[in-house]
Amino acid sequence: MSSYVDKPPPSTSLRYVKYTLVYILLIPFINWSFTWAQMWEVLPGWAFNPVTIVTGLVLVVRDFAQREIGHEVLIAMAIALALTALFAGKELALASGIAFAISELVDWAMFTFTKLRLSTRVLLSSALAAPIDTTVFLWGAEQIRPDQLTLPNVTMSIAGKMLGAVVIWWIIRQRLEKPA
Repeated sequence: MSSYVDKPPPSTSLRYVKYTLVYILLIPFINWSFTWAQMWEVLPGWAFNPVTIVTGLVLVVRDFAQREIGHEVLIAMAIALALTALFAGKELALASGIAFAISELVDWAMFTFTKLRLSTRVLLSSALAAPIDTTVFLWGAEQIRPDQLTLPNVTMSIAGKMLGAVVIWWIIRQRLEKPA
């Protein structure tokens, strides 16, 4: 049972897997950034890692990668995690892998078993996956680098993910799902 009617036809051309390639490269880049990015204190006791703001890109790019390659998005995630292990360390790759596996299952279920519009699937899958992915990843990052699992980091990460999802939701609604 699959709902990939909006997936483009298979092709060996790189232009048909551009989001998949971005997804594969974005994961290790963001994970690696957590190993060196300094915490920003905006208010007393309210410090966050600025990388958490852009983590929303991963969930949205994953939605588009899944649209391109279907269930093989899990292979793309495995490649990205191998690159994370190589460039950011095995511990961070494990934390990222567990977080992605959980959020990927949510995302996969949303894209596989619902018949909702693409824009709705993007928004709902991000709303469900963002809090889970964020908490699990920051818990794992906390084991490697202290002070990652903080309320400000969790809040900023979820807000960044949802901001990205809302922007993409709006773009899809305006460009791809215009009423005839």
